[in-house]
Amino acid sequence: MTQALTTECAQTLLVREALLLDQRRWDDWLAMYDAAAVFWVPSWRDDEAQVEDPNREVSLIYHEGRAVLEDRVWRLGSGRSAASTPILRTAHSVTGAVLEGDPSSPTVHASWTCHVYDPKHRKQHVFFGRYEMTYKAGDAGWRVAKKKILLLNDYIPTMIDFYCI
Repeated sequence: MTQALTTECAQTLLVREALLLDQRRWDDWLAMYDAAAVFWVPSWRDDEAQVEDPNREVSLIYHEGRAVLEDRVWRLGSGRSAASTPILRTAHSVTGAVLEGDPSSPTVHASWTCHVYDPKHRKQHVFFGRYEMTYKAGDAGWRVAKKKILLLNDYIPTMIDFYCI
């Protein structure tokens, strides 16, 4: 069985995920997610509060289950996503992992930035925010059970996708 998640291990998991996204190692990135994982980017209800229920309110991104993420990755790699051709270049930075909650399924809070370059339009942008990650222990190690991405600068000058945040 997997040992308890430490702050150091959580930081390593966060940085590894960011690196896999930046290197476009999609299969390795998907392998970090549990089959029932939730990937959620809530929208802002107003200047102070984000939406709280992805089933009743509009979200920027909401994917329930790794299979939906696998489909998104397939579309990205197949060239059938016109908005993602060419694929944007990214450089993630993740800092300050803090663990809270149940040790067997802890929530990890961290701050992040992602520098994004659009080679088609020769423009760049920085997205930033906070992650709320819930991990699940398994025989193969820790897997992401839920990733909630609080996008603090939600002015989106172009498209946004899972690998940009």
